[in-house]
Amino acid sequence: MPKMKTKSGAKKRFARTASGKVKANVAHKRHRLISKPKKMKRKARGTFTLEKGDARLVLTYMPYMRG
Repeated sequence: MPKMKTKSGAKKRFARTASGKVKANVAHKRHRLISKPKKMKRKARGTFTLEKGDARLVLTYMPYMRG
């Protein structure tokens, strides 16, 4: 069998934590930041873990991250 392909957009955006959850970056923090509230920009720092349903969808894009 040939190797399965990973979606190249997904491998740049998602990672796995040590406990097996899927980690992602927070959206809406790249440009036009003047018009966004300070509280929103503060909450958008760092990363967050995806919920169970979203994580299952992401893992379909990344066959070798399922582990």
